[in-house]
Amino acid sequence: MYTGKVFKYGDNVDTDVITPARYLNTSDPAEYSKHCMGDIDTYFVSKVEKGDIIVAGANFGCGSSREHAPIAIKTCGVSCVIASSFARIFYRNSINIGLPILESPEAAENIKADDMVCVDVTTGEIKNITTGQVFHSAAFPPFISEIIKAGGLINSIKSKGGENEL
Repeated sequence: MYTGKVFKYGDNVDTDVITPARYLNTSDPAEYSKHCMGDIDTYFVSKVEKGDIIVAGANFGCGSSREHAPIAIKTCGVSCVIASSFARIFYRNSINIGLPILESPEAAENIKADDMVCVDVTTGEIKNITTGQVFHSAAFPPFISEIIKAGGLINSIKSKGGENEL
């Protein structure tokens, strides 16, 4: 269960806006997360707090296949992302690094910036605490829930004794 303040964005937020390529000259996620969302919201990194939630329109995470974008979002403290839809590679990269993402066009349309939202990824329930509205998305299948709970695919494999499989 995740509860946080909402940062709201529109459609087609691409990975170059989430993590501008000019800041990716390091392998340290803490460094490139300092510029997360900077090209669309210059104050994001100074305002985001641990547990906050991003809500966006359609095709969130379109663009390159770099996993830097979901890593930067997670490293900034964002607990989950809700959008009308996600680019396929961003969706998979998010699961691989343990960032919960939920598709809900109704939630994306009705939740506003600065609303407080509570998300239960095991049931797919999204409650807007500010307005009392409740929305739904598909719950994750058990194997994806395990990956997210472990903090990502690599951690999930290691927790099952599969270090030699890597």
